[in-house]
Amino acid sequence: MNSLKQAVQTYARRHANSDGLALTSLPGLRMMCLEEPAGDLHSVYKPLVCLVLQGSKRILVGNQQRVLSAGQSAIVSADMPVVGRIVQASRSEPYLAVAVELDMVILRELTAHIGNATAKPPSEMQTLFAQDTEAELIDCASRLMKLLDHPGSAALLRPGIMQELHYWLLAGPHGTALREVAGPDSYASHLAAAIETLRAEYKTRVAVEQLAAKAGMSSSSFHKHFKHMTSLTPGQYQQRLRLIEARRLMLDEGCSASSAAFEVGYESVSQFTREYGRLFQAPPKRDAMRYQKTLQDMKGEVAASQRIGA
Repeated sequence: MNSLKQAVQTYARRHANSDGLALTSLPGLRMMCLEEPAGDLHSVYKPLVCLVLQGSKRILVGNQQRVLSAGQSAIVSADMPVVGRIVQASRSEPYLAVAVELDMVILRELTAHIGNATAKPPSEMQTLFAQDTEAELIDCASRLMKLLDHPGSAALLRPGIMQELHYWLLAGPHGTALREVAGPDSYASHLAAAIETLRAEYKTRVAVEQLAAKAGMSSSSFHKHFKHMTSLTPGQYQQRLRLIEARRLMLDEGCSASSAAFEVGYESVSQFTREYGRLFQAPPKRDAMRYQKTLQDMKGEVAASQRIGA
């Protein structure tokens, strides 16, 4: 694991944003490096596995919460709003993690070979799993990291590594649950089609009847199963998508609050401001100013360390 930790820390320190998140040229591969505990980070995950390499993080997915420490992994099995908070990190031992988005096509193909699990009732459906990280997953993540230094080889080698990673997940302690999620007749699979529509059309109002039809359910059944899986109603889920994207536009692209609100589909800036404040614990302008101050503080620390090093 030490070589993977070093690779993640080296890459993330060159490419991470102010939240410590570093994207990569490999589809679905990202990592995080943070040197101190941080506040809540709201995002919407696609299905993924996250390997915590150092430090610890609290993660809330729907109604499920886990605190993950070094040597543990989280599996999120559906498109879910997630609230994460780094709870253990320092300059000498930063929080380090690497995440790989899951490919549901691969998961379904492997499940077809292994065999479907017995379908569980919606009341037992889970979307967050935690486990001790097995050596095989570390090996797959390490080989994906190495491809970043050999981009010409990625197209040829990545598919095999991804298939192997998915196999080890299905062979692991939560393999039965993952096979149930990947099964074509599972509630999760039916809901996935509706969630895909919500994510693609989050700027416009999507009727529950349309979403229910996508899932092959009645409106009442869809509403019940959707809320059980995500802890949100379809309308609340769409609102969360809008607010998270609006915050990204403000913080990363410098949009004003009103511009961001209209861009993500709000018709009322006052409504946007109220809902933004409830989710992020500060109105848009104050939140953006707080973010800019954090950036300036980080730049000052980097400059000071460079002067000391000189």
